[in-house]
Amino acid sequence: MSGNSEPLSPRAKLAVSAGKAAAAVSRAAGRGSGSVIGGRVALKLDPDLLARLASHLDVVLVSATNGKTTTTRLIAEALRSEPDDVVSNALGANMPAGITSALAGGSRARYGVIEVDEKYLSTVARDVTPKAIALLNLSRDQLDRAAETRMLAERWREGLAGTKALIVANADDPLVVWAASSSANVVWVAAGQEWKDDAWSCPSCGGVLQRPGDEWACGECGFRRPTPSWALSGDHVLDPHGSAWPIRLQLPGRANRANATTSAAVAAAFGVPPQTALERMFAVTAVAGRYDVVSYQGREVRLLLAKNPAGWLETFSLIDPPPAPVILSVNARGADGTDTSWLWDVDYGRLAGHPICVIGDRRLDLAVRLEVAGVDFQVCQTAEEAVRRCPPGRIEAIANYTAFQDLRRAVGN
Repeated sequence: MSGNSEPLSPRAKLAVSAGKAAAAVSRAAGRGSGSVIGGRVALKLDPDLLARLASHLDVVLVSATNGKTTTTRLIAEALRSEPDDVVSNALGANMPAGITSALAGGSRARYGVIEVDEKYLSTVARDVTPKAIALLNLSRDQLDRAAETRMLAERWREGLAGTKALIVANADDPLVVWAASSSANVVWVAAGQEWKDDAWSCPSCGGVLQRPGDEWACGECGFRRPTPSWALSGDHVLDPHGSAWPIRLQLPGRANRANATTSAAVAAAFGVPPQTALERMFAVTAVAGRYDVVSYQGREVRLLLAKNPAGWLETFSLIDPPPAPVILSVNARGADGTDTSWLWDVDYGRLAGHPICVIGDRRLDLAVRLEVAGVDFQVCQTAEEAVRRCPPGRIEAIANYTAFQDLRRAVGN
């Protein structure tokens, strides 16, 4: 099916128009893209608008603590054979209001590829009736607003019970496996899980998980890693037939190869062969500014986003080796979560040997953490000062969510 087969009702059309007008006013006022306020206005006028906008689409939902924005973009590219084929919330507005704004621009699309905040997965799935749902990982994040990981997994498990959607799930994350196991239609992907500190106890019975090699299992209740049909193997995707397909991405790191593996599995469910899907993914060079290399004050600065301990761990594996200079920036605003206790779960000792400059609203909190880790650093007031103090070499700038946006604006990206 392509295009909206049923015209929107007058009420829905009014809601879409009002939402677009509100978004335009927000943009004109310099308050961001306007997608959230636009969606809120539209849903206020028509509470069923999200379901109406998705009714003609084959929908894929993507949810996780880390990697969902990038995976959403990779899936969108894998499915896109024509420019208007896919509508997606590419900038990461992943709650119902932002998703509604995104779908409002997709009347001619065939596919809807939607990133969904972990807390809203069940709600959005109920409204849009997805054909596929990709579940990547669950780890601690924004402790003041997000539930404990086991509670999130339980919400997913309850929400997915009885769903007709194909679940494409990471076999290496016990929390994801437990959540997805309530569904009868699951494709397991061996995507890996470097961060394991949120999954040492069995989500099914509370027993201790054993982790021999790549496997994991509970010795008390028998809950164990399922056999994957797709797998990441070095620089290749292994499909269910055992064929190996090379991954050629412009995005760096093992985590993005894992995202590409999941994306290939999702694309296959829509009839796109792995080779075609992976070739299309090569077009992605950056995702909402992430991984961009910009020129600022005569220096090259690479922009990297890390929002929680698991994300910081993956990001440390991407940066140039010492003595590459590093700028770290942490805020604790509403969108970040106001609790910065997660800083103590990050192994900042991995940055030893890098010249480090610290900025952001919570630069002093971060400075204390680095001091305890025994890592040398300088505290700076602004990005301009930090870049000026960095020794020669490409600068790796790592920031959490609003700090990343601040950094992008500061360097003119």
